Amino acid sequence: MERGPDEFLYVLLADDDADDRMLFEDAVTELDLNIDFRTVKDGAELMNYLQGSGIILPQLLFLDLNMPFKNGFQCLEEIRDLKAFNDMCIIIYSTTARPSDIEQGYAKGANLFLQKPNSFTELKDTLHKIFSSDIYNVCSDKEQFVFKLK
Repeated sequence: MERGPDEFLYVLLADDDADDRMLFEDAVTELDLNIDFRTVKDGAELMNYLQGSGIILPQLLFLDLNMPFKNGFQCLEEIRDLKAFNDMCIIIYSTTARPSDIEQGYAKGANLFLQKPNSFTELKDTLHKIFSSDIYNVCSDKEQFVFKLK
């Protein structure tokens, strides 16, 4: 995702776990990149946020699967059905990496599947790699759909 030195990357995290949201925000802050970072706590709040007026649409959406009100797959389907969100890169961000979840995420139009890292350092390294890459080209085929740090 190539940007100029003064351009912001707009990132949104949808996750119902407050600790995961806090760790993610701390990692983004420590990276010290030009990132406008926002969070929502469930699927219903995500869809309300995205369809609100006066917002800057995120370029990257990290989407947890297991959320109340609307799960990640329901949100993914709704987002992909709306042309206004066609350019949004959606990264499934899940605690588990069940093959059925990976397959369903790919089939429903997610760009990448990322299993939540086990440590803060690994989270920072992972985010740095994602934020520094041209994520649209990285995720161009199913073989590259599951993100690997190494």
